[in-house]
Amino acid sequence: MNKDNHWLVLAGTGAVLIGGITAYKMLTKRQKKSWPKDTIVLHSVDKGIWDMSLTPFAVKLETYFRLADIPYINNPTNQQSSKKKIPWIEYNGETVADSAFIIEYLNKKLALDLNMHLTQTERAIGRAFSKMMEDNTYWTMVLSRWYHDIYKVDPPGLGLIGNWLLPLAARMMYKQGWQQGMGRHSRDEVLHIMEEDLKAVSLFLGKNKFLFGEKPCEVDCAVFGQLSQFCWHMPGLYGETLIHEKYPNLKEYCYRMKKAFWPELGTKARSKLDKK
Repeated sequence: MNKDNHWLVLAGTGAVLIGGITAYKMLTKRQKKSWPKDTIVLHSVDKGIWDMSLTPFAVKLETYFRLADIPYINNPTNQQSSKKKIPWIEYNGETVADSAFIIEYLNKKLALDLNMHLTQTERAIGRAFSKMMEDNTYWTMVLSRWYHDIYKVDPPGLGLIGNWLLPLAARMMYKQGWQQGMGRHSRDEVLHIMEEDLKAVSLFLGKNKFLFGEKPCEVDCAVFGQLSQFCWHMPGLYGETLIHEKYPNLKEYCYRMKKAFWPELGTKARSKLDKK
């Protein structure tokens, strides 16, 4: 395990723990700040070591902002929204939570439609893929990274602290997964679901540049947000292996999205995908 991976797990575990400890305090006492006018303020957990958020929903939003050319700034925080969720935004004094509602809000507020080149049928298909990735595949990633395989990226050097942090993080994620439903499956069943979902995306993508052809849309933001975690925040785990070895068009898609919307990652991404 290389040094980068150790810091990744340490940062992620710390974010989970700090969020749990401070959530109540932050929810009951939100600090008011003055932000630039007409600029989105994205409130989310801090980024990982490759300058990409540890939550796919923040990656989704940032990719959407970049695709739509909307000015925004990041405010790293563990402060949750009124819905007890992260990420959330502020825009000219208004607050909006949940990545899907945030995009709907901005589309209406700024008269945007990044799906205007799609047919109604394509929009319906895109929604189905987005929801599959965000409400199903996401939980396979969470359970793999933070429960079933958390010790595969066990960072040495934490000593007694690590002996306490990692089991606590695993218990927290398992509890959430159980409540959602995915956590009631065995590890092999979870990985099977993960593989079937990634296979579906791979088959639909085919040889397309983006999901619906030559031009990216909102669906690409959502799907890339999820795939980014497998590519850059799960080094050596099963999801990354699937993308690299079994579904190479997803690997190429991730590179394409990175080049188009995340050029600053060029020198920092260090997953297995960047070694070929």
